[in-house]
Amino acid sequence: MADLLLELLSEEIPARMQARAADDLKKRVTDGLVEAGLTYVSAAAFVTPRRLCLTIEGLLAESPSLREERKGPRVGVPEKALEGFLRGVGLTVDQLEIRDDKKGQTYFAVIEKAGRPASDIIAEIVPQVIRNFPWPKSMRWGAGSLRWVRPLHSILCILTADDGTTVVDFDVDGIESANLTAGHRFHAPEWFSVSGFDQYRAALKTAHVVLDSAERADHIWEDAKNMAFANGLEVVEDAGLLAEVAGLVEWPVVLMGNIADDFLDLPVEVLQTSMREHQKFFSVRNPKTGRIEKFITVANRETADNGATILAGNQKVLFARLSDAKFFWENDLRVSLDDMAAKLGNVTFHNKLGTQAERIGRIATLAREIAPIVGADADMTETAARIAKADLSSEMVYEFPELQGTMGKYYAQKADLDDAIATACEAHYSPLGPSDVVPSAPVSVAVALADKIDTLTGFWAIDEKPTGSKDPFALRRAALGVIRLILENKIRLNLTSFIDAELIRHKIFNDRNTDAEKEEFLEKELLREIADHGVFGAALQAVLDAVLKKGKEKFSSDQTWLEHLLENVPESCTNLLGFFHDRLKVYLRDKGISHDIIDACLAMPNNDDFTLLVNRAEALQGFIKTDDGNNLLQGFKRANNILIQAETKDGVEYSYGADVKYAETDEEKQLFAALETADKAIAPSINAEDFAAAMSAMANLRAPIDAFFEAVKINADSDIVRRNRLNLLGGIRKTMGQVADFTLIEG
Repeated sequence: MADLLLELLSEEIPARMQARAADDLKKRVTDGLVEAGLTYVSAAAFVTPRRLCLTIEGLLAESPSLREERKGPRVGVPEKALEGFLRGVGLTVDQLEIRDDKKGQTYFAVIEKAGRPASDIIAEIVPQVIRNFPWPKSMRWGAGSLRWVRPLHSILCILTADDGTTVVDFDVDGIESANLTAGHRFHAPEWFSVSGFDQYRAALKTAHVVLDSAERADHIWEDAKNMAFANGLEVVEDAGLLAEVAGLVEWPVVLMGNIADDFLDLPVEVLQTSMREHQKFFSVRNPKTGRIEKFITVANRETADNGATILAGNQKVLFARLSDAKFFWENDLRVSLDDMAAKLGNVTFHNKLGTQAERIGRIATLAREIAPIVGADADMTETAARIAKADLSSEMVYEFPELQGTMGKYYAQKADLDDAIATACEAHYSPLGPSDVVPSAPVSVAVALADKIDTLTGFWAIDEKPTGSKDPFALRRAALGVIRLILENKIRLNLTSFIDAELIRHKIFNDRNTDAEKEEFLEKELLREIADHGVFGAALQAVLDAVLKKGKEKFSSDQTWLEHLLENVPESCTNLLGFFHDRLKVYLRDKGISHDIIDACLAMPNNDDFTLLVNRAEALQGFIKTDDGNNLLQGFKRANNILIQAETKDGVEYSYGADVKYAETDEEKQLFAALETADKAIAPSINAEDFAAAMSAMANLRAPIDAFFEAVKINADSDIVRRNRLNLLGGIRKTMGQVADFTLIEG
């Protein structure tokens, strides 16, 4: 057994590439070793800004010898067939063995591969890994052909065993492997020899290099917290920034600096974003006031003045950055939100979906319609929707796009608008992901729903749907956002009607070459009819007739135009609802509801009411897990299978006409009575959305169904009795079908 240590020392590796590079080095080298027959006990990879390191413990000293037999063609086959076999095994005819086989004499090849020393195998694998390393970006330097993320300086590659340490000799583009490495660029740049991983790690720390990135991050965080605590402050947590900063230094030195009083009144998010994005500083907050008053920076070296010069330089640069931010902030405050929103008329959202201002108009109209459903004031909701995206034209958001929404909240507060409107400006983008917080304030919920529904219907209207793994407009995320907004706020909303209305708005927009009067008429009258009738169900023709009747004096020739306008909307709505259902399935599976239960509930009416749908699915899942539920499901499947066979054979549907007067056994009569009792209980329970009561009523069917199948022969000699019994089974299907489509539930 031996231990391998590999280090690749280079110029600074970008922090964002380090973790992936360490994983790639470990995987590619260990995969190559195992493929060559070298097993090992453990492996670990480490990374600093200047070095990639891999240590492998318990590596076999040499690969095992192998003996392999391969059966070849029969003796006497055509020469070309034999030549192909010889090429495959790498032998000559003289080296083959001839053995008796059940089909006659056959050639056999015996291939023996002697074991090879680990050092020889490593000397082949490592150069290949280095030359073909999958950096996201790489470079060449000098006259060589090697590509690496930054110029590669040295390769340390040694094997340590009981009898000592040996260098694994190889060469990569003129860089020869050795047992040497160097310490910190400034504190200990001298080269030193290495005899094993433990000595290597300890020597690096002596040379001011902390090899483990997790150790560097812990050191930074603990020093930062202690330094802030000593000043009565606290560090704002930022795991992403901590990981990045740990990848920028080999010897972290934590320093605390001051923020000039000129900038302490800037919004907290402005200070945090400016310092994080441009300077990689941690924000230090006063817990009493919530203000950001200081910053933490991490140097890569110790200095004689304890970092005073470094801090002075950082504070100078930060002053310039924050001066810009303050300038943007003060300039933006001089512009009203209405004026900011007006500027969005010159900003294209999508070349087929118009400007941001036109989009905002659609969102405002839709948000007003949603407002009563979520308990929001309609006027306030429309106002919030019209200014929620106004900050997109602000100088601050132009400089820091990640502050969109956040700055809108501050501008709304400065304009003395209601807190609900200010909150909606910030919250309407949420949720941005599966772990993001879902808004709960009614105005925010209405605007957030309208925003996401308009986005989805817009791209459906122009046929720009996600395909495969491609989703450039984040439509899957928008659909999940709608689902979470509805479910986590327990909103009762038939989504189809709002999808329909938005699709119509997009259709009107896309055909806006009509005259202004006609467009205005359609915008007002058609959408009013949609609201009144619930368009694209059975009322489609009624809506169309009503619109044409109201407008026939002015627009008597519009019937063809309107029919063209509406012809694709129902299909688009169904397609988009299916997209929502796909996202909902994923969401509910993560909540522990199985896919077949979801499908059984999706097959029921009102499947665009997601809150109702989830309540039904949760009740059904709980019921099926009980003994009564599971056994009743088996009884249903037995009944349904018999019905399918009989209906296929007879060419009729057995779903009505069962009459108790034709019942010949007590078990039949009891099932008739049980179904009648269940119907009386299930129907009102479903109407009242009391699914627990419906499941309870359905559970009472278990015993009579079991007894029926135990005692009754379905295919009776009498055709009348047989058909009656089949119709009775149809009654089981009909009664249970009020709750869910049990044919879709797996047995």
